[in-house]
Amino acid sequence: MAGTETLMGFAARSRNLVAGAGTCESNMKRGKLALLIITEDAAEGSREKMKRMADAAGVPCRIYGSSDTLSKAAGAPGRCVFGITDRQFAGSIIREIDRGEGKANEEKEVF
Repeated sequence: MAGTETLMGFAARSRNLVAGAGTCESNMKRGKLALLIITEDAAEGSREKMKRMADAAGVPCRIYGSSDTLSKAAGAPGRCVFGITDRQFAGSIIREIDRGEGKANEEKEVF
């Protein structure tokens, strides 16, 4: 879904996006993250660890997209974990991702 990548690009250009597990972890601990995004192709152990941290910190978390696509959109090559620091960007991105997941689920249902 192009809307999510576009919003992530805007967030990156306005310095409201952080990339990388370590950076996201430290921002989460300081209460600076409004959303954690983990790519679908991230290692399962890393994905589970980051999801647990987000839950403990009360940060919404979404599993979305590929590392290549999101890294390119964010201007941060080779990353699998992204954090959004602005609540408005986070809300917009959550809506885009959730809307896309709903469509994907609808398309999968074949009778």
